[in-house]
This record gives sequence, C-alpha cells and structure tokens, in this order.
Amino acid sequence: QVRLIESGGGLVQAGGSLRLSCAASGLTFSSYAMAWFRQAPGKEREFVSGLNWSGGDSRYADSVKGRFSISRDNAKNMVYLQMNSLKPEDTAVYYCSAPIVRTYIGPSAGEYGAWGQGTQVTVSS
Repeated sequence: QVRLIESGGGLVQAGGSLRLSCAASGLTFSSYAMAWFRQAPGKEREFVSGLNWSGGDSRYADSVKGRFSISRDNAKNMVYLQMNSLKPEDTAVYYCSAPIVRTYIGPSAGEYGAWGQGTQVTVSS
C-alpha cells in the first residue's frame, strides 16, 4: 500500500519561502516519477510540478515557473517542493502524488493513483 505524507506547510507572508516535503513508502520510489498538485478553496486540483525518477526531467505549471523547484532524494524516499517568492494566489492545500504509470510526469490528475493527505499553505498579503 502506497503512503505519501506531506509536511512543511504553514502561514507565510507574500514574498516569503516554504519547503514542502513528502515521505513515500509502499512503492519502489527510485523508479517512480513524483508530482505536486494543489487545490484552493472552490477550485479544481491543479498540477504544480512533476519530476522523473532520476530528477533529471521536470515540469512546472506556468504560474510557478521560476519560483518553485522540485527535487528528490531517492536514498530517503523523499520528494521536495521549494517555494520562493510566494504570492497570496499560491494559497492552497498541496498534495504529493505518484503516477499510475511510473514514468508519467504530466499535468493530468487522472493519471495519478496515489495521493497524500495534503498540507496547507497560506500566503498573506
């Protein structure tokens, strides 16, 4: 059974930074792409970033390019999301996810089969 546990969320002022972490278990982590999504109140869940198994190929939503950075540590079964220059519109619950097909790093939420419980990020203006 795949388990994904996010941490690192919180309240931060606009312009600040946060680093989210996701601890994964129950899968061969080093062979799976991983991704981060977010969901704001009243909005659909949206893709933030994806990273392939080696960390050599990444994807970002246009809204976070240049501000967010995804990384992973396969030795620790961890994936991270470094968020800089945060804006109030980044406020959301952030979810870690693993794809159904282990190589997928695209933006379609339907292609992901495992999800964490989420961590709240609130950016004040």
